[in-house]
Amino acid sequence: MTEPGRADGPGTPRPGKIIAVHAGYASRAAESGTRPAHPSYFLKPASSLADSGGEVERPPGTEQLTCEGEIALVIGTAARRIGRDDAWGCVRWVTAANDLGVGELRAQDHGSLLRSKGGDGFTPLGPALLDAAAVDPAALRVRTWVNGRLVQQDTTAGLLFPLTQILADLSQHLTLEPGDVVLTGTPAGSRVLAPGDEVEVEVDDLATGAATGRLRTTVTAGSVPYDPALGALPAPPARPSALDPGTRAKLARTPVAALSAQLRKRGLDNVHVDGPRPLTPGSRIVGTARTLRFVPNREDLFAAHGGGHNAQKRAFDAVSAGEVLVIEARGEAGAATLGDVLAIRAHVRGAAGIVTDGGVRDAEAVAAVGIPVFALGPHPAVLGRRHVPWDTDLTVACGGATVQPGDVIVADADGIVVIPPALAAEVADAALAQEDEDAWIAEQARAGHALEGLFPMDTHWRARYARRGEEQ
Repeated sequence: MTEPGRADGPGTPRPGKIIAVHAGYASRAAESGTRPAHPSYFLKPASSLADSGGEVERPPGTEQLTCEGEIALVIGTAARRIGRDDAWGCVRWVTAANDLGVGELRAQDHGSLLRSKGGDGFTPLGPALLDAAAVDPAALRVRTWVNGRLVQQDTTAGLLFPLTQILADLSQHLTLEPGDVVLTGTPAGSRVLAPGDEVEVEVDDLATGAATGRLRTTVTAGSVPYDPALGALPAPPARPSALDPGTRAKLARTPVAALSAQLRKRGLDNVHVDGPRPLTPGSRIVGTARTLRFVPNREDLFAAHGGGHNAQKRAFDAVSAGEVLVIEARGEAGAATLGDVLAIRAHVRGAAGIVTDGGVRDAEAVAAVGIPVFALGPHPAVLGRRHVPWDTDLTVACGGATVQPGDVIVADADGIVVIPPALAAEVADAALAQEDEDAWIAEQARAGHALEGLFPMDTHWRARYARRGEEQ
């Protein structure tokens, strides 16, 4: 990493510390549903540094390596207890950074993010350094591309806290030393990466046109697994669906009304999720339940549970192929329970659908994702207005129905039913048989026969139905 125009330039001293801002941009805060009142920070080790053009390993057993394009500030002059007006003077260089992290390792260190964010190569910087004295800190822009597609873009005008405030705040707690790096947060649009993906990050000054050039990092698949005897392992991978393919196929062609009738015959009346409607007409869902619970918003609880890799994000990161994420929102339509980024994550994971008895924000964008979503309707507010994301993979109440992880969920234009897994095959077979019977009865009615004795069938019509193949 060198100064512009000097391939053999001095670069930077090895930093004594790398300090990263948890939440830097308003757009990012809107994604998470929480807007911090003050900046907060975490540390990354100097061994995580890497240069442009390098590779980063996605650790074995993980799927949630994410990129976060950021503006990095390199300290040039020691600073302790400086004010905002003097803060920019301690910065020597500005460059691009990629704050990489592994989602499955977030929970293990209780907020420090050491294992999640501290891996070798998890802090690429560069490629060029911009003279901080020659750029406008209020006019800097950061952009991120994944495989050539622009996924993140914002300017320092979108920061929750000005760069000078961040520097002054840090300096009242510790000494910023020459070579230290401050990562200033990432805007909305962080993406999950897979081996073979190439990430590019660039920072430029909109006032002068000066640019760092693109910081390039390629993802590779790691080959050395973690040793379970040494410490906590990544969160376990999402479980496979328990619904066998044959039963799933039968349920996929069975109307919910027919399934409801069969469940009623077996004494199950309270198996309907009432209220949610398909976001896109014609949507249909068949899958096994994965659950997420929201509780009513309480400000202190939201402060403790609403940020970071909270229960909402964990649920969307964990939902597996063929599963339906069922969200308990208490029938509260006054705030969203998901938006387009979360819908994209569930879709990428192969989820069969999403059912929520709450609202959806960015409704048109969610509908465009292609994953079936049943909800109470659109609402522009983020979940913090009404909800605290509380827990996952537990028994929940959604639309007046009790749903347990592993329950079978089937939804169409008529509504949503919850089928106990042990009954799924039996109910599917019975419902399809009843559908055939009802279709034959409809044919007889169209032929002019009276309904008495036909609907429902008495012994005479039942005998004719049994001989239907012979009469053709």
